[in-house]
Amino acid sequence: MPLRKTPLANGEYYHLYNRGVALQPTFLTKRGYERFLFCLKYYRFRNLPFKLSRLLQISKDERESIIKSLVKADDKSVELVAFCLMPNHFHILIRQLTEGGISQFMKQITDSYTRYFNTKLDRVGPLFQGAFKAVHIENNDQLIHVSRYIHLNPLVSYVVREEDFQKYPWSSLKNYINGDFQFINPEIVLTNFKSPQDYLKFVMDQADYGKELEKIKHLTLEE
Repeated sequence: MPLRKTPLANGEYYHLYNRGVALQPTFLTKRGYERFLFCLKYYRFRNLPFKLSRLLQISKDERESIIKSLVKADDKSVELVAFCLMPNHFHILIRQLTEGGISQFMKQITDSYTRYFNTKLDRVGPLFQGAFKAVHIENNDQLIHVSRYIHLNPLVSYVVREEDFQKYPWSSLKNYINGDFQFINPEIVLTNFKSPQDYLKFVMDQADYGKELEKIKHLTLEE
């Protein structure tokens, strides 16, 4: 297996992204988006009792009990800072907590979701285009700008209109704004702003410029 160009080190932040094979859609239904988010929520933990597919077969009460115990133990391999799911690709801002944590996390979420997707569509083969891409975040400035870039994706790609942008359900922006952080920890980003509304203004100030960044995104995804 070839070595990754960008080493993944504990305590460091990374922008991860990948897209569907041959530009094909990776999220076709609300259930598909929800399933991928559940993958993010579940596989960030270590020492899991089941694969996600098995977890979803047990009773709701048992499932919720397991999730609560994982949250209480707080034994994570990665910490999620921001994310955005798009029709044919995804972006994740993440910090590695344990050795090999990001690689294991990404393998688990993409393998699990691909099995789900293939079963639903009666297809075979990979869904995502090879190994995920990773960009090391080198400083705080880069961190907050990457978070903005990730959150702007639905708007600059014309997936949603501006009046619906803040309510886009498959991005962590709404969590940043309403304080319902759930399975992400945006503190390192939000501490740079006086309030969540100041962060939202920071994001929106670059909405037009984001349309230019969209061109860059397509170039990097093709590398």
